[in-house]
Amino acid sequence: MRFIKNINCKKILSLFLQQDGSPFFNAKGLAIGVFSGCFPFFGLQTLLGLFLAKLAKGNLVLAAIGTWISNPFTYIPLYFFNYKVGSIVLKNSPNINIEKNLVINDLWEQGSIFSIKLLLGSSLVGLFLASISGCIVLLLYKIKKKM
Repeated sequence: MRFIKNINCKKILSLFLQQDGSPFFNAKGLAIGVFSGCFPFFGLQTLLGLFLAKLAKGNLVLAAIGTWISNPFTYIPLYFFNYKVGSIVLKNSPNINIEKNLVINDLWEQGSIFSIKLLLGSSLVGLFLASISGCIVLLLYKIKKKM
């Protein structure tokens, strides 16, 4: 409990601002982490973020922190929104019709359609949120550098 009392916004912000590297390096790391955090790969988002940040030569610490965009409090709203975005882009009905007498092949087809919508929506929402968060962090680091 004592640890939770000692955490405040200034400490979290200072964790961001104490990272070494250029503003672009740090912003790239966080943006990649946010992008990875939008995918429904529970438990693998951090590994995906670290892998992509290593490939793109971004800040690994900020990439890991960026994946925290999805957490137990945001899973359901984030993935529901991602699914809706994927459904809109594919111009399909966002509802899945489940009937009692579905055959196994129909279940696989419904599951693949659901997965495609969710992954497409996750990619688009991830790109959007990564762009916004990357720009904000880039501005923060440029302001810090001027001080």
